[in-house]
Amino acid sequence: MPSANLTRSIASSRTIGTGLIIGALAVTLAAILIPVSLFGESSVALPRNGVTDDGGGTVSTQYGPLTATDRDFVRKVRLAGTWELPAGQLAEERGSREAVKTAGEHLLEGHTELNRRSEEVGRALGIQVPNQPNAQQQGWLNEMTNAGSSAEFERVFANRLRAAHGKVFNLIAQVRAESRNSMVRSLATRANAIVLDHITVLEDTGLVDFDAL
Repeated sequence: MPSANLTRSIASSRTIGTGLIIGALAVTLAAILIPVSLFGESSVALPRNGVTDDGGGTVSTQYGPLTATDRDFVRKVRLAGTWELPAGQLAEERGSREAVKTAGEHLLEGHTELNRRSEEVGRALGIQVPNQPNAQQQGWLNEMTNAGSSAEFERVFANRLRAAHGKVFNLIAQVRAESRNSMVRSLATRANAIVLDHITVLEDTGLVDFDAL
């Protein structure tokens, strides 16, 4: 019969072995559960800056590769104009502060140009662009239209527009830095300048609540 010491030694070895197996399984499980994006590379295309993937992949054009991000950017530029142009018109009509009227004028000028450019890019690259605001954007316009006073209108106008421009600014920077399509890069370059101008004039109203951005 095995001695008591030998029995204890065998039992201890089995316990250690079992512990090592459990430990290895735990490490493996943790590696599976940790998002691959933490390591900087992933085989899954994760959307950034609110990009919507239309599922069309990357296609070749005479102006260079056209990605889902490129297409989404072109659509978003045109979509912005569907509500920011009316908002600019409202600012000129209802604004009592000269700075608000100036911001409205800049919105009208800037988005008139961006509408034209985004439509031209859409036709050239086969991208269907929107012609009316989405439900959220229409809601913002309704807030401005239904404002009970000039002061309330100006507050809603400045903060809704400033928040929207701040969000799209990140997408513009991403597209300008990464796009390999010359038409899309050109649109992003111009959009960058116009959106930065709009951010500046909206902040110049003195009505922007930076803590709420």
